Order: sequence, then C-alpha cells, then structure tokens
Amino acid sequence: MRVERIVANLTVETIETAVEEHRTVLGWSVLMDHGWIVTLGDGEGHQLNVMTRDASAPVNPDVSIFVDDVHEALRRANRAGAEIVHPLTEEPWGVTRFFYRDSGGRVINVGMHT
Repeated sequence: MRVERIVANLTVETIETAVEEHRTVLGWSVLMDHGWIVTLGDGEGHQLNVMTRDASAPVNPDVSIFVDDVHEALRRANRAGAEIVHPLTEEPWGVTRFFYRDSGGRVINVGMHT
C-alpha cells in the first residue's frame, strides 16, 4: 500500500467565509466544491479542505489520507486494533473510504478514488 496524498481538514462554521479567507491569504483556487466540503489548492499539489459537516460520516475527520489500496489500509487498521468510526463506504462522489480514531483522539479519513 502506498500513500498518495495527505490533506488537512478544517471544520468551519461558514464555508463561504472560510473559502474566501484562504483564497485571499494563500492565493489558492477552488479545486472541488461539494457544498459541505471545498478543496483549495495550487498547481503544485498543495491542498487544504474546509468543511462544515461530513455528508455521510458521524464525525468530521481531522485529516484525509489517500492511498492506492484502501482495503489493505483497512486490514492494517483492524490488525492494529484501531477504532473504526466510519465503516468502509463507497461514496457517491467517487471515493471509497473509512475513518479510524488514532490514540490521540484524531479522526483519520483513509480513502482512494474509485
């Protein structure tokens, strides 16, 4: 299994305000907008997610890690005894993902594009 991308997720109250703030300060463009989550980034692969409330999970993740084999990542998480807080799910927006809580209480979204 290979990690392909890591993106921080910021939970915000008003997505439009957060998007405008980070666009102005960082000079980034909107790369994806699902209404509840917006990915901002530049042409060099740097990205940041701002989100209000996750569309299908019970909690918002602190970070999203995209891998080339989400099934292997889930096997590893289970072997490690990690608490799975959102089961492996094929989302309608083209991502298969699960969430686990790490020992520090952070929620990690592990996914891959399907």
